[in-house]
Amino acid sequence: MTMQSTLRQETTEALIAALPRPGGAAWLGAARDAALERLRRMGLPQRRDEYWRFTDPGRLVSPAVPAVPLREDDEKPAFAAVEPLRIVFVDGRFDAAASDPLAPEGVEIGHLGRLEPAEGHWAASLFGVLEAEGQKPVPRPFAALNTAFAAEGALIRVRGEASRPIHLVYRRTGDGAEVLLHHVVRVEGGASVTLLESGVGAARLNTVLEVDVAEGSRFHHVRLQGRDPARIAVTHLFARVAGQGEFRSFTLGFNGALSRNEAFVTLTGDEAVAHVAGAAVGDGDFHHDDTVFVTHRGRGCESRQVFKKVLRHGAVGVFQGKILVERTAQKTDGYQISQGLLLDERSQFLAKPELEIYADDVKCSHGSTAGAIDETALFYLRSRGVPAEEARDLLTLAFLHEALDEIPDERLAGELSEKLEGWLRRHR
Repeated sequence: MTMQSTLRQETTEALIAALPRPGGAAWLGAARDAALERLRRMGLPQRRDEYWRFTDPGRLVSPAVPAVPLREDDEKPAFAAVEPLRIVFVDGRFDAAASDPLAPEGVEIGHLGRLEPAEGHWAASLFGVLEAEGQKPVPRPFAALNTAFAAEGALIRVRGEASRPIHLVYRRTGDGAEVLLHHVVRVEGGASVTLLESGVGAARLNTVLEVDVAEGSRFHHVRLQGRDPARIAVTHLFARVAGQGEFRSFTLGFNGALSRNEAFVTLTGDEAVAHVAGAAVGDGDFHHDDTVFVTHRGRGCESRQVFKKVLRHGAVGVFQGKILVERTAQKTDGYQISQGLLLDERSQFLAKPELEIYADDVKCSHGSTAGAIDETALFYLRSRGVPAEEARDLLTLAFLHEALDEIPDERLAGELSEKLEGWLRRHR
């Protein structure tokens, strides 16, 4: 065994030993045992690993969670304009008193931590299944860790058109908490739902969201990662999209010490759609990593990856995106763009765009750029009487606009645009 392998094994076992094993139904125990075996087999990541060379996993693998002081947040509640149904988790536990009554028409909602120890629950066919499938060809050890140890999460089954968006709210009360949440969503054929996420949740947060989008159904996802400057988070999104299904996910990230957002989406049926997009703005001690893998298996499917990052005062943005087109996926339309706007010479935007195509009748493109604000455009606005700082803000918002356009609901897009404007004003 090499020194690197020994270090990986020791690091993995140390973190496993620091986490309590949750109880529950026999099928949950079996899924968790299988995930723990996967984790031990692959080990936690190290900086030399191909998909971690831009992001140091040291703060994620340490058994000791760094203390992160609570931050007063005077912003109004997120997504209030769409009147969502709120499911609130405080320090990783479902808070019934803070949540709304969970009985919306056409939607069944349960909780991982409150399941009766009986067999036959619909989530048994999904919990840990999409995560396990998503371990190839790129291992995702923190997702396996989550499946093995997460004791709480929302179980959402959508049978029709959900009358209200569902909002997962994360709150924390302590300085050094670590939280693992595992959510499972099944959208039945012809059904539709919008899922929202917001809040910090923990000093170190690890979430998994497994989504099964059935034939002809629609799943929209919008996530707001809070302004807490010292937060550490690793998130995973695994989605399976059947024929003529539609999957859309957008994440807006503000200041945070380390954020790693992974998405693994597989288009299994014909004429399915998957859009994964995001915007991030960071200042100073900020490291934001989006790692996306979209697999085309069905015929005539469409995918888009659109990511924009605004970075200043030494902030770091990372994008790793891949489109894999299998031989069966003729008529594929795949698009990928990642761009970084660097507001000083110390900031970095690191990108690794990839295409892997085995079909011969496809339309796929990818591109990645990084640069400063267009001085010609800035001069034009200044010459029209726009103050310098306001002109820079306008050009920055224009740069982010393509990513925000990926949000179908104009109300949600408008609210996130306002939050971006507020961040720019505060950081002038």
